[in-house]
Amino acid sequence: MPEERVKKLLSLLEKAYPDAALVLQYKNPLELLFATILAAQCTDERVNKVTEVLFKKYKSAKDYATAGQDVFEQEIHSTGFYKNKARNIIACGKELVERFGGRVPDTMEDLVTLPGVGRKTASVLMGNVFGKPAMAVDTHVFRVSHRLELAKANDPDKVEQELCKIIPREKWTRSCLVLGTHGRHTCVARKPHCNVCVVEKLCNSPDKIFPA
Repeated sequence: MPEERVKKLLSLLEKAYPDAALVLQYKNPLELLFATILAAQCTDERVNKVTEVLFKKYKSAKDYATAGQDVFEQEIHSTGFYKNKARNIIACGKELVERFGGRVPDTMEDLVTLPGVGRKTASVLMGNVFGKPAMAVDTHVFRVSHRLELAKANDPDKVEQELCKIIPREKWTRSCLVLGTHGRHTCVARKPHCNVCVVEKLCNSPDKIFPA
C-alpha cells in the first residue's frame, strides 16, 4: 500500500468529516463499555434510545452486577441478542466489582478478559475515553477499509492489524472515526453514494455505482 495514497485518503476524509465522533451516547467509561456491548448487531441509534432509560437506573458496576437477568433482558430486548447481552453485561458488572474495584480498566489486556468484550469494544474505550491510540474495527470501518483497499482480511481483528501497519499510531483513533463516519453517511453497504464521495477518484471498488 503506497504511503502517499493512504495519507491522501485520510486527509480527504478528515476534511470531509471534521466533526466525526462516536454516535453512541455516554458520560463515562462504564456507560460506553455497556453501550458498545449492546451495539453488537444493533444500530447505535437504537442503543441510544435504550441507554437513555437504562443509564438512569444503572449508575455503577454494582448496579449491573446485582441486576436480575429476566428484568434486564426486557430492558434491553430491542437491541437484539438480548439474552447473551444481558448475561454478559451482568457478568461483566460482577467482574468489574470483584477484580477492578468497580472501575473500568484502561488496558487492552484487562479489557478483553471481561465477559462480552472483544478487541473492538476494548479499542473503542481505549481510544475514546482513555486517550490511548486504538483502531476499533466495526462493520463500517471494515467495509470502507475493504472498498478503499486499505485491508484485505476477512476477520476484523486482522483488519485492525492491517490498518495499524499503514496508519501512524497517533492517527489510529481519529482515522477509525472518519472511516466509520464515511461508512455511515456515504460508503453505505447498499447503493453507496459514490457521486458525492470525496475519495471516489482514489477508489477502485467493484461496488462503485452512480445514479443513472
